[in-house]
Amino acid sequence: MSPKKNILVIGDIMVDHYIYGKCDRISPEAPVPVVNFTQEHYTLGGAGNVVKNLIALEAPTQLLAACGTDEAASQLEDQLHSSSITYFLAKEKDRPTTVKTRVLAGNHQLLRIDRETKKNISVDGEEKLIGQLTALLPHTQLLILSDYCKGFFSDGLSKAIISACKQHQVLTILDSKEKNLEKFAGIDIIKPNKKEAALMSGITIVDQQTLREACARIREKTQCQSVVVTLSEEGMAIYHQENLDIIPTKALEVYDVTGAGDTVIAAIAYGLAEGLSLHEACDLANHAAAVVVAKIGSATATLKEIEQLRKKQEQ
Repeated sequence: MSPKKNILVIGDIMVDHYIYGKCDRISPEAPVPVVNFTQEHYTLGGAGNVVKNLIALEAPTQLLAACGTDEAASQLEDQLHSSSITYFLAKEKDRPTTVKTRVLAGNHQLLRIDRETKKNISVDGEEKLIGQLTALLPHTQLLILSDYCKGFFSDGLSKAIISACKQHQVLTILDSKEKNLEKFAGIDIIKPNKKEAALMSGITIVDQQTLREACARIREKTQCQSVVVTLSEEGMAIYHQENLDIIPTKALEVYDVTGAGDTVIAAIAYGLAEGLSLHEACDLANHAAAVVVAKIGSATATLKEIEQLRKKQEQ
């Protein structure tokens, strides 16, 4: 294992909880469907799903995150162990572990219940995370910041992470739902989707010109090197050195876009760690996303599946 290709993921981790059942009647108590439970399933979400995607790509990866000390934290660690993920969790007694519970009948989602907090983690928790980060950075080539706006990235922690990465010449990639980008100043690459890019820039994106303007505004706010915007069925846009390049989608079938953004940032990181150019890494990510949206639920793409898709499209 070459230490120069190590990828570190830091950010909001969660448990995705799926409850499956059958529904064939409405409750007599209220106008809501009655779901007869059949099974339930737990998996990693947020930063955990990014790591799962990196592992599927056979990338040496480690995770830094925070959670509570509740029952959900135990479920979280069970999932991390079963996925063979190397990790450090800053555990806080008064912080609930983020859990997203989805109730489904057939393939239809009827309800989602979120158990979470958006308050910042404690100063002690931040210090523990910075300590772990400092120890890992000499062996890290690239770091992904996975921000689901659950309170992990305070202004101080965000700036400390980026500063430490610059000192160790570690490339940083941000995937965030946060419209306030000032705390991420100095990040190298930002990967929003179209809606997030509009919120970050304050510009309504309706065509390539407004897309270019939005990317330029994001770059101006953060002084980043590049902006990569996922455009759903329209593919992906790369803004670099004031040039905008559109990569058409590679998807042949779309069943579920859940977690596709995690797949994209993981594949971009993997490609860059392997020495690909940003354009080549985004092309790889475009193919990886095409693989996962053809599956149901948060999924991953292997190198073999990506290669099979490429060969299929060349025929």
